[in-house]
This record gives sequence, C-alpha cells and structure tokens, in this order.
Amino acid sequence: MRRSELPKRELIGQRQSTAGRERLPAGGLELFALLARLLRRPRRGDRRLPLLWLVRSDTADLMVPLRRFLGQGPRRRVPHAVLDADAPPGAGDVPALLRELHRQLSLEAFGAARLRFRHYPLAEWLMQQSLSLGIDADDSRAALVRRLRDRRGPRTPEALPSGGDAVSIVSQVLLWLVRRAVPGVVFRAAVSGRVPVLGRHYNWFMRQQYLAPRQSVTFLGFAERLTAGWRDGEQPDQVNKLLLHAFLEDLRQAYRRRPWRPSDWRRTAYPALLIDNVAPGNVGGELVRLIGDVRTETGRNDPLLVIASGGQPPPELPEPHPLTEADEAFDEWVDALPEMRRLRRPAAWLVALRPDDTDTGPPSRAGVRPFSAPDPPWWSRRFLPAALCLLLVAALGVWVGSRWGPGCHPSLTGGRISVEVVGKGECVGYSDSAAQVFNNDPGQEGLRTVQRRIFAQNRAAEEVWQRSDQRRPFLTLVYLGTLTGNLTRADEESYVSEREELEGMATAQYALLKESAGADGAALLRIVVANGGRQMIYADRAVAMLAELARDDPTLLGVVGLVESRTSTARALRELNQVGLPVLAPTLSADKMDANSRLYLQISAPNKDQVKLVDAYAKQVLKVNEAHVFYTTLEGSTLTEDLYVGTLVDGLRQQFGPRITRLDEWRTGQRLTDECGYAGMLFYAGRWSEFDGFLRALRECGGNPPRHLVADDSANRYMANPGLRAAAPGNLPVTYVSKAALATCAALRAAQDRRDDARASFLSWIQADDLLDPPRCRTGAEEEQVGERVSLAYDASMMLVRAVESLAARLHHADPRQRWEPDSVNPVGVHAEVLRQNAGQGYPGVAGLIRFTPDSGEPVDKRLALMRVEQVPDVARAPVEVFRCGAADASGPAACGPA
Repeated sequence: MRRSELPKRELIGQRQSTAGRERLPAGGLELFALLARLLRRPRRGDRRLPLLWLVRSDTADLMVPLRRFLGQGPRRRVPHAVLDADAPPGAGDVPALLRELHRQLSLEAFGAARLRFRHYPLAEWLMQQSLSLGIDADDSRAALVRRLRDRRGPRTPEALPSGGDAVSIVSQVLLWLVRRAVPGVVFRAAVSGRVPVLGRHYNWFMRQQYLAPRQSVTFLGFAERLTAGWRDGEQPDQVNKLLLHAFLEDLRQAYRRRPWRPSDWRRTAYPALLIDNVAPGNVGGELVRLIGDVRTETGRNDPLLVIASGGQPPPELPEPHPLTEADEAFDEWVDALPEMRRLRRPAAWLVALRPDDTDTGPPSRAGVRPFSAPDPPWWSRRFLPAALCLLLVAALGVWVGSRWGPGCHPSLTGGRISVEVVGKGECVGYSDSAAQVFNNDPGQEGLRTVQRRIFAQNRAAEEVWQRSDQRRPFLTLVYLGTLTGNLTRADEESYVSEREELEGMATAQYALLKESAGADGAALLRIVVANGGRQMIYADRAVAMLAELARDDPTLLGVVGLVESRTSTARALRELNQVGLPVLAPTLSADKMDANSRLYLQISAPNKDQVKLVDAYAKQVLKVNEAHVFYTTLEGSTLTEDLYVGTLVDGLRQQFGPRITRLDEWRTGQRLTDECGYAGMLFYAGRWSEFDGFLRALRECGGNPPRHLVADDSANRYMANPGLRAAAPGNLPVTYVSKAALATCAALRAAQDRRDDARASFLSWIQADDLLDPPRCRTGAEEEQVGERVSLAYDASMMLVRAVESLAARLHHADPRQRWEPDSVNPVGVHAEVLRQNAGQGYPGVAGLIRFTPDSGEPVDKRLALMRVEQVPDVARAPVEVFRCGAADASGPAACGPA
C-alpha cells in the first residue's frame, strides 16, 4: 500500500451536499494526502519540510480548499497564516510580510498554546528605532541602552523615602537603591554575553552569521547597526535574511522537544504558511527564495511548511510534477536534498506541482475533510510534570554518581572539559583548564604541576592571540596518555613518562609564547590534556569525546602521546584515523603501528631498529655470541595485547636466532640465581614496572652478578625514578636503550658550544625559572636531568606547529597581517604538510633527525643509543652514552658504533 493511500482515505469526507462539496482538480486528493503527511509531526525526530510551489491553471485554484483544509479542523487546528503577494500588507516588502506572518502565527486561536517569539520581535524593534546621526557616539549608545531597558520593562519613577526613624529611612533607601540598581546590572549582564543563563537571545545575534556580527564586538554595537539610518550601509538582502533567520529561530525554539517541558510535546502539527499569487519577481517570490537561502546557508532545518500558489516557478527548477505524482515528487526531493544543499543549488528546497492538464476525466468530486492536529502523547498532559521532575531528579542523582566523582567533574567555570568516571574510579576524558586536573593520587604532584602549567599557558596563548588581533596562527593539540590507574606508593612517582611528555609539550608552548609580539607568522599553541586510563583501556571513550571536540573546534589539528604500544592503543589509532586526526607518537615503537592509521607518525625508532642496535652492541663491544632474554607483561596483559614487548621479542628471535639460548617470561617473585655470573648478554625485554623486581631478584647473586645486563628503552622510566633506584644492587651496572641521548644535559651543552641553534634554544627553555619544576640542566651539586621523553614530545609538537606555520605563510603570502581563520587548514592537510617538509633533508629534531618515507609512518635511521649506569642507586651521576645507531643531523652518519 502506498504511504499516501491511508491519509487519502482519512481525508475523504462522508457524503456532503452539493453546495459543500469541493470540486478538486485531478490529483487534488494526492496533494492533500501529501500535506496531511507533512503537517503531521513525527513522534520522534523531525522531518525536513519543502517549499511547495503549486502552479495555478485557469481551471484549478487550490487556495480556497487549502484554507478550509487548514482552518476548519474540528478540534486542534494547524497554526497557519495566509498572505497575498498581490496585496501585501504595509510597505509591500519582505519585512512587512514577516510582520503580518508574525501577527497571524502569534494568535492564540489554534486550540493550543500560542507560539512565542523572542528573536524576531527584538530584531524588528531595533529596525524601527532611529538614532540621531549627528550626536556623539556615546550619547547614541546610551539612548539605545535606555530604550532596550525600557523595552524589557519601563522603570517607574520612585521618590526617595522620607520620614520615620533612622533605621527605617536607611532600610528604605537601601531598598530604593536595589530597585534602581539591580535591573540595570541584570540588563548589562544580559547584553554582555558573559553570563551563560542571562541574555541568550542577545547572544544568538552575535553567534548567527548574517551582517558579520563579530565586527561589532558587543551586542550593543551590533544593535546600533540595525537601527534606522545606521543600517543604510548594510546589504538589504542580508538584513532581510537576518530578520527571516530570527523568525525561523523562534519557530525552531518553539518546536524544540525538551524532557522538562511537556508542553513542547503538545505541538503535534507543523505550522503552515499559504502565500497566494506568488511569482519569481514579486515580494512573495522573494520571501520564498529567502527561506530557501537561509535554510541552505545556515544548515539548519525549521518547522515551517510553506505552500506558495502562483504562476510558473523559478526557471532553475526542473519541470513541475503533476499533482497525481505529489507523493513521488516529495520522495525524490528528500533523496536529492542533501546533494543539492551541499552544492548550494538555487531553489534546492522547492518542489513544484501542477495540475495534470492531460487528464481528460472529470475532476474529483469527493469532499476533503479539514485537517486536525493529532492528539498529543498521554505523558505530555499537564498533571505529569511534577511527577516527571521528581523522577528525573532521582535518575540524575544516580547517573551523576556513576559518571563523576571527587576530582572528576565537569567544569562550571568554562574551559573545554569532558570527563567521566569509568572502571575502578578512573577519570577518563579531556580538559584544557585547571578546573579539571587529572590524577589526585599521593606522590603525583609533578604530574599535576605540569598540567597546571600547561593550562596557565593556554590562557596566556589565547590572550596573546587576541592582542595580536587574531593574526597569528592558532592551533590546538591533544595530549592523550595514561594518567590514572597505576598502583603507587605515596613517595613514588608512577607517571614519569606522561609527566615528561607533558613537559615537552609545555616547552613547545612556552617557546611559542616567547616569540616576538610582532611575529604574525609565529603560531600559538593550546594543549588539551586527555586521559585514556590505565594501559589505554578506555582510550575508545576518550577518543569518542575528542571526536566531538574536533567537530566543534576547528583549531584542533592533531594528537600527541599514546605512551604505550598495546592493542588498546592500536584500536585508539584506528578510531582517531576515522575521526581524521593525525597522531604523532613521541615514544611508541612497536613495529608496524603505522598500519593502524594513515595519519600516524612515529618520532622514535621502531623495535626492529632497537634490536639491530642491541645486536651490533653485543657483537662490536661486548664480543659475546649468546644471550638470555627475559620479557614481562603487566598484570592482566599478554604478549598478544602488549605490542611493544611482543614485537620486541619477535625481533630478537629473528635477529639473534640460535644465539638466544634462553627465552623466558619473568614474573614477580621468580628467582634468577641461574643468571649469576652469566658471561653472555642478559637482555631485559619487558616493561619498566617489573624492572625493579627484576633487579631485586638479581641481588641474590651478591658479588657474582651477570656480566652484561642490557635493558630495553622502557627501563628509562625506571631510571628516572630515584625512589625505585635506591633499592637496586650497587654492583650491577645497567646498560639500557635511549631514544633521546642527543637531549641529555651534556649533549645539549655540547650542541650549544658548537652553536646548534635548535638544541641551544631548547636548553634555554628547560632552564627557565617559569616553566619546568624543577628547571633542568642547571649546573650545581644535584643537576636535574632533562628526562627521556621531554625532547621527543617537544619534537612531535614542534613538527605539527611548523607545518601549520608553513601553511599559514602560503595562505597569507599576499597579506601577512590578515586574520587567521582556523577553518583555512584541516588536520589531514597538516599531516600532508609534515610529510612534505620531511621529504627532503628531514626535520632537525632535538632528539635527532626525523625522516619518513612516503608510505610509512615510521622514521628512517632515527638515532638510538645505549646508556650505561655503573651504579644504579647513584642518581646523582648522569648516564654515559656507550653506543649509538642512526643519524643525529642531516649531515651525520647513520652507521652503528661506539660513542
């Protein structure tokens, strides 16, 4: 059965007298069936409504039956208005038509609560105001302010109180002052746009797109431009679109369905506008055109069904459909609308219908029953709101308790914050302000301190951008890491890697803030800190929140971090790839991580290069032919899930082959006495969190420890933790892989001496008093080392920043002082620019040259080194580089060899 057949049966009335019977043209019943379908509002969601253009013929005038169809419903009538383009009201222009349309739809005459308008009456009122052009601008503004305040409610003059005792007089004076002052304060707060609740309709004018409201800075400035005389310099078409947009916005708000307002759900039929005698050149045709333009340009739907009757439709429309095919014409339009809106086709919203002149049969003589709005749902009745509110409050309390908790809550003071409590109380989500700082565990003050530093620099970056008249490129990067979930002691820092990576990003942000105020091409950086939970288990939830942020914030251009190579991290990469956000991972090194995202770039060398480094060291320096390998995975994880350990172990098997005479998984509590005095290479291929227990197990060897203990790069997280190192055996030297040997204090000072500007600048930043806590590389008794991941995260951030600056320079080459438009670049374009810049000599990173091939996100010949610590408990002595592979600079060698 066709969808229009059932409504058509409902439309046909009982037998009527000849006088009351409607003589409809062929297809008339199909048209009214379509109208009934369109007017009836769905119980869920809303439909897009077309602009119906009924082509009038000499024998068929449908306006009379249309008026009866809409206006004579037996119960709840359809809110509707009727206009005649041949006899327009008032001045006969679009504003006059809108005034009449507003008057008719505002009547409480349709069996339901009347439609209320807030934006359109304000815009119309402002256009009726006249401010003298010759008076001082401040006086003109003051006059407009007084009128706006009086429009909200005229002030009645009150005499100062007199008489009575002193207390009475003082209290009356205070009351008089409150009555005089409070309305003015409330009004100023409402029009300022700074108070979220007050003045939302004023704020709407500053957010909508017509007449460039941001050029006026404040609503009062924009309101002045709308007054008579002052708007003469504006385009009339834009003024009309603003009026119409405000009118349609009021309809949208009137037809919003909010759970706490059952009255919203009582609107079960869309309002309709009938316009007679419409032609492409008259005011009726102009109104129809503007409605379509506003819908297309704003991208927003509205609940107004427009039915225009007149001559031939606009020439850009295809041939009108006959009335008998009304249902099919509408379905075709629904399918074609998204593409027509995307291409911004003229008359994209129009559906033209004509009587079928080829139908030679007699016109339909069936009566058409007037349309009545459907009955509202039972739960929207007036006696239910109180019970519903109580239920919602109870449910909200339960929901809030499960979603948020102490140290994990949405911000009430602004900022980009979206968080929720998951699993065992972990706070997952993102934040860009101090209103939400991740991890309130004891001993993690360093992690919290660097977050607060970043959030303070976020505010500073936005202030500098505003002071630069928004000319400097402005971008947002997300740090996504593991900021919660580890079991720690009160004196143990368990998030060294995350803290160091945040410090690296903070250093990049700080360096950009120190650029000259006149450097319009220098970018400014805002950092959003995001938490994916322990082992990135909840990264999918964090990515879902970031996807929403990316849709809302065009400055968001990339993600830095991810910390650990796991299957959950790989899943997060795939989801970020779908969102379209490039990822630069400072320390991930599991092989083939780039297979999970075409927008993934890795700053550190992959595990296959680490394996070659260790093999070359064993052959060239240790001169050993066999190795014992022990690997670990965290509790609840496996080699399959831990991609870092899994690919590292696979690489060792392939590289060493039969030279590996023992390959075992080590678990906490397992004894290692068999390794005492071992003359080959004892290689630790596990996570840093078990390395402490591994070293403790080797204490049983006493004075006969293994000769050559070598650890993977994860061990540097252990080496950065003085509290853990204190319990290690003092007679067991450890050699471990470093991804940032070029960024140690000694290496940076050497680079400064040879006038390496990039590394010298980095050294000066990390030594600054107002950045890292504590500052790094200060000469003294206890020099604070840089940290393995600081330079890597700095390089990742600066690569993205330099790509944005390069794009901005090409966009603004004709006018370097042009304002920065965040929409002018996108994340995919920034990723392509990073690859373009690295296609030649590579990017000169602080931690080594970064070069990519076109088909891979893994770096080529990235510098790796082996660092040696003679006595692990001695944290005052810096590690010494003993072996290296990969290129330091564009001109340097990439071969492996002793340091």
